[in-house]
Amino acid sequence: MGDGDASLRPADVTAALDTALTALRAVGADPVYRVVGTSAALLQGVHLPVGDIDLLVTRREDVNAFAGALSSFPCLYAASWLPEASQYFTDYDVNGVAVGMSTMEEQVDSDGMECAGHGPWRHYVLIRYGSHRVPVVRLELRLITELLRDRPDRYEPLLDHMGTHGFDPDLLQRAMTARRLPAERRRLAQELLARSSPSSR
Repeated sequence: MGDGDASLRPADVTAALDTALTALRAVGADPVYRVVGTSAALLQGVHLPVGDIDLLVTRREDVNAFAGALSSFPCLYAASWLPEASQYFTDYDVNGVAVGMSTMEEQVDSDGMECAGHGPWRHYVLIRYGSHRVPVVRLELRLITELLRDRPDRYEPLLDHMGTHGFDPDLLQRAMTARRLPAERRRLAQELLARSSPSSR
């Protein structure tokens, strides 16, 4: 799963997501999924660069169903197993937006990771777009991914949004521990959260 280099507008993301989900529904597919990656943050109102849409599932047959449903769109990556990433993945161009679906088959006994273990299945919010109720992974889990990747153009908007609108401190701490976030990044996150909280203004 990647985020590409371009920055999509919220309307691009919602339109492509609606098209993909409607295509799945049209073929009778109803996978249990989560939106992860930067698009998950954008859908929750965080203004940050987004290059694509990533959908996480647990079953390879759902990835195959997704590929079948989107077969009329250009295929960017045919459904296949990626051993180095422990995922089964496919990617399609939906009206100019890369929309991918993937399993993440690394065995993890934690609820603090964005794409592995129990985290994305326990910690999400539902957002309604058109006729779809879209489950989107919580920002606390996405934040740690961006801190580990050291992408300030992503983690700074996340921290600002969370500091302003609130967050789950226990979940954030579990995510930091699960991903073994270095101490200096933890301090950075805490400082930026404190700086953006309403009480500091």
